[in-house]
Amino acid sequence: MKKQLNIILNGKGGVGKSFFATNLVQYLKDQQIEHRAIDTDNENSTLKRFHREAEFINISNVQEIDLIFSCLEQSALVIVDCRAASTDIFLDYFAEIRAFEILEMLDASLTVISPVNHEADSVEQVKIIAGSLNDRCRYLVVRNQAHSEQFKIFERSNTRSRIIDELAGREIVMPKLYDWLVTALNETNLTITDAIKHPEFSLVDRQRLKNWQATFNGQIDTARDLLLPNGEPAKTASRGKKTKPQPADEQPATAS
Repeated sequence: MKKQLNIILNGKGGVGKSFFATNLVQYLKDQQIEHRAIDTDNENSTLKRFHREAEFINISNVQEIDLIFSCLEQSALVIVDCRAASTDIFLDYFAEIRAFEILEMLDASLTVISPVNHEADSVEQVKIIAGSLNDRCRYLVVRNQAHSEQFKIFERSNTRSRIIDELAGREIVMPKLYDWLVTALNETNLTITDAIKHPEFSLVDRQRLKNWQATFNGQIDTARDLLLPNGEPAKTASRGKKTKPQPADEQPATAS
């Protein structure tokens, strides 16, 4: 079986790495796809807080980072949520151990998932990652609509042109979620799948969460061939099509 390593990496804080990771892992659970999840955020540990079975590693200790490949030896799918300001740490680590030789030995592919927002710093991080890894991995850029639906800096950048045209990367969207729902999820430590069935949330808010998750999952479906073992074919975003877009003046906020 072809193995798959997904690292969610963008050195800029607040671009939605952990929020994406938490919901990606929930997607895998809901579809009963076996995996291992790894959290590297020593300050917030968001992924492990919502998914207690996730491993935690302290990336200031290079030997602990080795756990990524130990997990990949044992599982066909590993997801790593990389904390802010960790781009250089991971790129240096990959270079030091010659990670792509190890991936070849494990018959594994690497996909770098990079959330971006409307700010130039998030785009610069993608440029640095692609400049180091080049065509040795696959790229999935996540347009996080947390603070804005405008991505003009990214859209006009040479970085986007290189990712899409030269490196055959892809893009998906992480839709907005009302800020009060993000707050409630954090206060209750409930994933969206659990919150949809929980009395702590009103009937209408449960429906809002259900709609958001359907849209998010639909986006993941279109990138299954990049994210799952064996290069499973992508699906069309049929789930997300059922969610009617909100008027511009009613657009909610999401986690960053």
